[in-house]
Amino acid sequence: MKKEKKGIKTKKIASYGIMIALALVFSYVESQIPAFFAVPGMKLGLTNVVVLLALYKMGNGSAMAINILRIVLVSAMFGGPSAMMYSLAGGLLSTVVMILLKKTDKFRIVTVSVAGGISHNIGQIIVAVIVLNTTGIAWYLLMLWFTGMVTGAVIGVLGAELVKRLPDKLF
Repeated sequence: MKKEKKGIKTKKIASYGIMIALALVFSYVESQIPAFFAVPGMKLGLTNVVVLLALYKMGNGSAMAINILRIVLVSAMFGGPSAMMYSLAGGLLSTVVMILLKKTDKFRIVTVSVAGGISHNIGQIIVAVIVLNTTGIAWYLLMLWFTGMVTGAVIGVLGAELVKRLPDKLF
């Protein structure tokens, strides 16, 4: 019995490690892609594929833990304290929104991903308003809202396909 529990714990730790490593690779790949359009700060959100996989294959707590660890590691490697602050605000808000929408069982993965993309941008704008001490930056949310919908849909389609194709026992 004790050996069985140890095996399950080891498998879970290994799964977390794989997911976080995958998110780190996606973050690096994404950092090499030039900015799209004329929208500063816009990203595809490739790492959100990992969060979606964790959410639908590992559970809510695992998705949140993986996302927090991913944000801390990526910020330490590619950003800094400022990047971490913005990423945590966006990442935590988007993960909470995605968890809540998933719990209702009324939304498909693509819709959950789009809501995550939009709420990520909202979290970052809230931090910008606080840091810059001005609501003047809030107009930028309109542009980010659109890009969040588009990138959220792309990531959602990819995530839905992966969730469908990967076996539940994998994680």
